[in-house]
Amino acid sequence: MRDDTAESKAQGTVQVISPGPLAMLQDNGRTGYQHLGVGVGGVADSHAAGWANRLLGNASDAVLVEIFLGNFRVRFDYASEFSVAGAEVQWRLDGRPIANWQSHRAQPGSLLEASMASAGLRAYLAFPGGVDAPGICGSSATSVGEGLGGLLGNGSPLKQGDVLKFSPHQAAAGVIRRVPTQFCRVYGNAMRLRVVPSNQFNKFPPASVQQFFASRFQVAAESDRMGVRLQGRPLENPPGSLTSEAVSSGAIQVPASGLPIVLMQDCQTIGGYPKLGHVYRVDLDLLAQARSGVEVQFSLGDAAESRHELLLQKQFFCRYRERNYG
Repeated sequence: MRDDTAESKAQGTVQVISPGPLAMLQDNGRTGYQHLGVGVGGVADSHAAGWANRLLGNASDAVLVEIFLGNFRVRFDYASEFSVAGAEVQWRLDGRPIANWQSHRAQPGSLLEASMASAGLRAYLAFPGGVDAPGICGSSATSVGEGLGGLLGNGSPLKQGDVLKFSPHQAAAGVIRRVPTQFCRVYGNAMRLRVVPSNQFNKFPPASVQQFFASRFQVAAESDRMGVRLQGRPLENPPGSLTSEAVSSGAIQVPASGLPIVLMQDCQTIGGYPKLGHVYRVDLDLLAQARSGVEVQFSLGDAAESRHELLLQKQFFCRYRERNYG
């Protein structure tokens, strides 16, 4: 018999029945530790994750579940709100289809299921107040390669039988919120990403730069949270490897093969491949949802615009107490 004491009622729990191919706890990542070799990590798609938290009135850095490709199931032990956003995984609650980009309410014993994604790669599942997880270097973000973060603090992805704890009393009970239609993304077969030239931009031959912006690349199957590899016609005469220096997500590295690699959230902290530019941080959210074969084109942007759009995104999701959700 369940112990329904006041203390247990103040703590919501869900049990992981199936984590699918890969499900991890994520937040906004670790900043300020790259000089120690610790990567930033964090959510791959800040747009979808931001909305999942905002729908519940959570802080923008609340810990939530990032689900890769779907085939995910959890069971609720107590009645609670939750929200979903990101990839289309045909969410179902107790066998009934429920809408993506929306908050919902589960009853004790409810089963929440996600099928394999039909569009996009990463879905986000948030709970009121965020999932309880230990902080490592100021973050609970799961970094498998570094062995940091996650439910146990050791970088392990979620597994069958894991119990996620959160605080259901922090959400407004019974209030269902939806993301306004204009912000619900549809993940298609092509995208255009804006690029800020790097400090090594002028080391690339003009013909190679022209080819880069005129080309249509395809996302390679070998892509992951460390980097998105692109296929297509190799860039001609890229510069040779340079002295290793600090790198960050969004950097477009061009190795000797001439095929660009866009670094993502779990990228290394230093690298020696020449960098043609940096993808706008807000555009990386789109790339994080790009499946193998998706067509990618690049256009020239500027640093001021990139910073401005990132600032607007951060300010929007930090205003998490706002109750007018459209």
